[in-house]
Amino acid sequence: MRKKTTFFGSVAALAGGFLASAPAFAEGAGETWFSGARHPASQMMHDILWFEDYTLWFIVPITLFVLALLVWCVVKFNARANPVPSKTSHHTLIEVAWTVVPIIILLFMALPSFRLLYNQLEIPESELTIKATGYQWYWGYEYPDNGGISFDAVMLGDDERKPDQPRLFAVDNEVVVPVGKIVRVQVTAADVIHSFALPSFGVKIDAVPGRLNETWFKAEHEGVFYGQCSELCGINHAFMPIAIRVVSEDAFAKWTEMARSDLEGANKMLQALREKTNEPVALAQR
Repeated sequence: MRKKTTFFGSVAALAGGFLASAPAFAEGAGETWFSGARHPASQMMHDILWFEDYTLWFIVPITLFVLALLVWCVVKFNARANPVPSKTSHHTLIEVAWTVVPIIILLFMALPSFRLLYNQLEIPESELTIKATGYQWYWGYEYPDNGGISFDAVMLGDDERKPDQPRLFAVDNEVVVPVGKIVRVQVTAADVIHSFALPSFGVKIDAVPGRLNETWFKAEHEGVFYGQCSELCGINHAFMPIAIRVVSEDAFAKWTEMARSDLEGANKMLQALREKTNEPVALAQR
């Protein structure tokens, strides 16, 4: 379990505890006072978290160094300590240092970031394709490789969801994918710009009308994972969640076979399987 907490993550957690706009904390659906990134469920998210920790080793020393310089300047070069101000206009070695050192630091940060960006944008050979279309304010999904399965996913109201389903995240029809398989997600929109975001998978890509963007993920374990539209798209922007259920290959094969003719029955079959196995749920961070 990831315990690391950043300053900004702590501030976000405190704000979530006091504001009604943070229902995952208020309703107890997530971990109480949890801060930081979601628990990774794909190698991509592991890489993102590694890069976050890696950059922290640069950010903290630089911040402390700049703070020390500011304190030193305030103490040593104030008017009382220096009644006659220095007339020094430049220093060659300092000029070289503050040019070369940042370049070296940026190179050490840029190289792994390029590798991460390449892995995100280079879509590997996929084993399943899903098309996600953003609407105001819900998501529509298609399975072009599995007999043309298609459905809309609309957020469940408080009177519709089950007690174990998280408020403002549960939907009537979840996306179903097999565990350990590379899933290519084609993302577009029908009206305005939306954003398809799943924190646990390290996925976030814009859904733009008239454009087909692509991303991918490979889930490491079974469970139900939640995300949200992450681009302000109108008055109900906060009410178009994303729910992906990761199941075994056998369960996915049974679901696709049944979903072609009876989507509701297929979903009930998976729900019964979840209740039987008590599979884990990973909440998306707002």
